[in-house]
Amino acid sequence: MARRMQSRGWRVIATCRRPDDLAARAAEGMTALPLDLSDEDSTRACATAAMALGRIDALVNNAAFALPGAVEDLPRGGLRAIFEANLFGTHDLTRRLIPHFRANGGGRIVNVSSVLGLVGIPWRGAYVATKFAMEGMTDVLRLELSDTPIKVVLIQPGPITSRIRANSIPHFERWIDWQASARADQYRASLLRRLYEPKGPDRHELPPSAVSDRLVHALESPRPRARYAVTRPAVLAGVARRVLSTRALDWVARRG
Repeated sequence: MARRMQSRGWRVIATCRRPDDLAARAAEGMTALPLDLSDEDSTRACATAAMALGRIDALVNNAAFALPGAVEDLPRGGLRAIFEANLFGTHDLTRRLIPHFRANGGGRIVNVSSVLGLVGIPWRGAYVATKFAMEGMTDVLRLELSDTPIKVVLIQPGPITSRIRANSIPHFERWIDWQASARADQYRASLLRRLYEPKGPDRHELPPSAVSDRLVHALESPRPRARYAVTRPAVLAGVARRVLSTRALDWVARRG
């Protein structure tokens, strides 16, 4: 997304946690600022530094990680950690930039949610909870800012090629004591295989450019949509959420 918008003439301020990623984005001609959304001081410093660079026209919130595991096995600390990064930090950064948008006569806020902000599936309870919360908070923010020139948009990707599965393993190993779980056999038969023995791309998986395509419209259209579903599963999930009974939707979700 950063590269696509840069190629279209936008000045991109890329945020990263790791120094090597910051250096790589700077080498591509982007302004790179350190940001760890789990750290309130880091979020404050990043927002301040970004605004000091001049006018900002858009904020794209895409940071998130996954913590797979059964809901009954999620410790409080793990749930707190994922909400800090996936929701609280995003909200903190957003509210720090809203006065800047007001002062400059407008702006765009794009929150990247997920198909899992529409429907829940087993083993993804922590991530689902953060995305359901993001959907609700974004809806309210859009309503509250409807009397301003600030536009608020949701992008809802389904399966997109990324490292989210591999990146979730350290969080799973830190927080989930699966061997002590009443569902240990189910972990062995299902989640552990999916985590540690990937079988290749999902049959509906699309490349990151599919999300970038929607972002271009969200940022450059005079009248952006409130939501952009990306991939067939995301489109179908939105339809299923509206037309299926809870029992029927549960049946579908249990089958992935």
